[in-house]
Formats: sequence, C-alpha cells, structure tokens
Amino acid sequence: MSAAGTSGSKAQIRCVGLGKTYRDIRRNTEVVALQDFSLDVRQGEFVTILGPSGCGKSTLLNILAGFEEGTSGEALLDGAVIGKPGPDRGVVFQEYALFPWLTVMDNIMVGLKAKRLPRAECARIAQTYVAMAGLRGFEDKHPHELSGGMRQRVSLIRALAIDPKILLMDEPFAAVDAQTREVLQRELLKAWQATGKTVLFITHNVEEAIFLGQRVVVMTSRPGRIKAIIEVKLPYMRDPTAEAFNDYRRAATRSIEEEVSKTMSFEGQSGNWEKA
Repeated sequence: MSAAGTSGSKAQIRCVGLGKTYRDIRRNTEVVALQDFSLDVRQGEFVTILGPSGCGKSTLLNILAGFEEGTSGEALLDGAVIGKPGPDRGVVFQEYALFPWLTVMDNIMVGLKAKRLPRAECARIAQTYVAMAGLRGFEDKHPHELSGGMRQRVSLIRALAIDPKILLMDEPFAAVDAQTREVLQRELLKAWQATGKTVLFITHNVEEAIFLGQRVVVMTSRPGRIKAIIEVKLPYMRDPTAEAFNDYRRAATRSIEEEVSKTMSFEGQSGNWEKA
C-alpha cells in the first residue's frame, strides 16, 4: 500500500493539487469537496476510486469529464488542461442517462451522429456493439422495455461506441441487483481487456473496487484527498472467495471504515446511541 498520489511520468490523466470549493449562497458558507488531490493514471490502466459518501468522488469525475472546473490545481489529459467535455472521454453514470424516447439503436448512435459519421456507418458500429453486449433482438426497444442490467449495458456500449480514449464511470452498477452486478463487472473487464481503454471507475463498494482495479485509490472523508493507494497484484478474472483477495479486501475495508466513521456522529460522538 502506498500513500503516493502518482504512478510515473507517462500519465494520460494527471491531477495536480486539484481542489474544488462550492459556495452555498443560502447559508453563506463554503463547502470544500476536493482538496490537494494529486494522481497520475497511465494509458490503458484500470483505476478504481473508493471513498465514503460525500467525499468528492463524483466531483472528481465531473472535472475530468469537463462538466465543471476545479477551483485550484490542474486536471490534465495528455498534458492539456481539461476545460470542456469531448469525445475522447466516455462517461457512464449510476443512473442510466438514456433518452427514453429513443430506441436502443438510436441511443447508441447519439454520440456517433455527433461525430458527423454517415448514418450507415453509425448503424454498423452500433450493431457491432449491440452484438458484443448480447442485446440482439432488442435494437428497437425503448429503455422502459429493458431490465436495469440491460439499460446499463446500453449505457456502457454507447460510451464505447464513440471510441473514447478514456472511460469515466460513476458507480455505474450501484442500481442493479447483486447477480446482475457481477455479470456487468465481468463484461466490463472483458471490454477493457479487448479495447485497452483507460478506465477510472468510482465506487463505494470495497469488493467491487478490488475485483476491478489494478490500483484502488482510497479517498478521505470530505474534503476528499488521497488517503492510500492499493496496488492489486492479482490476475484477472479474480476470485472474491480467495484468501489473497480477502487480504486486499481487509486492507481496503480498514482504510475506508476509518473515513466513514468520521462522517457519522450521534450526539457529537460516533456510535453514541441513546434512547429517545
């Protein structure tokens, strides 16, 4: 385990002293979401970000996606400051974020059309990803006609179809049941291994972080900083029941539980429960 925030000089994503402060106008206060966050992510690497609720994980992803700007430090992609969204980054959210009035095919082709590809080429690429995701026969269905797992598969292949350099994923499997989650995790790993994309995956689930990540970045409670980086030296596909896997799980759990406890307070003391 390492508390260092960088992993080498050839970084595709680089955060240097990144911070984000929000202004609460109604209360006339400031909320510091991120503080002095520094991390390098190499090309083709799969990094999971693990942290308690409210620690700034989604804020980090939104800055890297170009949806918002940091208030201090820098976020760089291939050496250039990130200032806006772009097709070099595919984003997958916890909520499916599909257009309900569009079919599966049309949802997948949204980004392809934005790249001004001919419609026939858009359809060919979309069909390729539909087949990869096991969604043949559902091309003309609308999101409400799909299961939660199928909707999230559509979200994933819509992001992959535009051929981004990087996948930014914000707890994408949190809304599905445990069995579907396991299937989607394995499908994501297969897609990552096949495409060589760089993946930054946010989660609050320790087992998911260990199962997926080459490195697990553990964040502190708010303001979010890097507490530790755990390098997971286990081959894919990983067995969550193996003793070596559980060693990593215990280390990550100890680290994250310390931060979760800081966010919980009853009568001013963590765990001080009293009858009303």
